[in-house]
Amino acid sequence: MTPARELAEFLRTRRARLKPAELGLPVTARRRVDGLRRDEVAQLAGVSVEYYIRLEQGRGGHPSDAILDSVASALRLGSAERDHLFHLARPRRTRSQAAPAQVRPAIAELVAAMPQPVVIVDRRLDVLGRNPLAEAVFGGVHEQTPYAANCAANTFLEPTMRHFFAEWEQVAQDVVALLRRLTGQFPDDVEVTALIDALLAHSADFRRMWAAHDIRQKLHGQKRLRHPLAGEFTLHYEILTLPDDPGISLTVYTVGQDDLAQAALELLAERDGMPAV
Repeated sequence: MTPARELAEFLRTRRARLKPAELGLPVTARRRVDGLRRDEVAQLAGVSVEYYIRLEQGRGGHPSDAILDSVASALRLGSAERDHLFHLARPRRTRSQAAPAQVRPAIAELVAAMPQPVVIVDRRLDVLGRNPLAEAVFGGVHEQTPYAANCAANTFLEPTMRHFFAEWEQVAQDVVALLRRLTGQFPDDVEVTALIDALLAHSADFRRMWAAHDIRQKLHGQKRLRHPLAGEFTLHYEILTLPDDPGISLTVYTVGQDDLAQAALELLAERDGMPAV
């Protein structure tokens, strides 16, 4: 999908989710569209209707920061959505087929020494490595699947993941929102495009969530897991980016104050002969 079409669909879905009455706009029986009309967005943004239509059609030229900020404000966009709007309105035309990301030895050594489960991924959600405790938590499950090398493919195309992630729908929505951001930041990344095309072709759930155009940057949260050996427990996570290694991030899992999660990690560590956690 071209950036112009992505921009058009993104703006339309953002218009559709807004309630005119909540914005002080009149609501009449003659209203034929869900959410705001184009002329109402133009009015709120302080631009002409004709220009907003061109912008929504991907024919807005090179809009200024002020115009994009005004449109973002009119559509009540969050910070991640605003960034996505800027990326779509000003696409970078650099075809990307970069070599696979490489984990520096020092990072691999650091991750291996960390007492918490840690997973290393690149921007395409390819798994680059896991430390021993993360291997104990995720490896025994994920490595049984043909899609283990990529978090997105594993989430949508491997049926066992719907049981492993107790809140699978939320996990899946977070994956889609991240992939949406990637299409704005790297519209010509052929590997991201191929991944999305495969998911669209093979997963009805992915097609449903993709059509919503939801964008968010979720760098922390929690996941409730159903592990075949350790049972059900919840881990908190933080996603840490590496300034000197663009595109690589560490997902660090912790137990918080959850005794059940602590016991689950201790069980898995003991099984695999690791030091007590």
